[in-house]
Amino acid sequence: MILTVALWGFVGAFHNLINWDGTIGAITAATSMATIDGGADSWQATSNPLVIWIGALFIVASKLAAGILCSIGGIRMWKAQKLDAETYNAAKEIALTGCGVAIIMLFGGFVVIAESWFELWRSDSMIGPVLGSAFRYGGMIALIALFVASKD
Repeated sequence: MILTVALWGFVGAFHNLINWDGTIGAITAATSMATIDGGADSWQATSNPLVIWIGALFIVASKLAAGILCSIGGIRMWKAQKLDAETYNAAKEIALTGCGVAIIMLFGGFVVIAESWFELWRSDSMIGPVLGSAFRYGGMIALIALFVASKD
């Protein structure tokens, strides 16, 4: 399960990078609030390139970090699977850290910043494909983390 979270991070970062214009475009749409009636006139709306690039780099870096940490953790868990429970439980820590990074990015970046601050919940075109996906990914990763975190 942890290795699927790693795969999610690597595949997601790869697609964000190969479609960088789409990544920047989606973040611009969210921060400018252009997909919301009257949103572009809102005081919190911004098209500042620095804000947009920080958002894009945060997403890609978080996915890569989650992928790397979950890969290392998954490999450590695999190697420790036939050892004692204490060793195996200790091997889980870095994998759970990777899950935590992913959840922080998905919840902090998409729910707190995009949905709450930039009011993306008001956008008919963004609520399903962006917020729905972030919630689905975050929920699944959190469920995997809870399952993996249980003591053996």
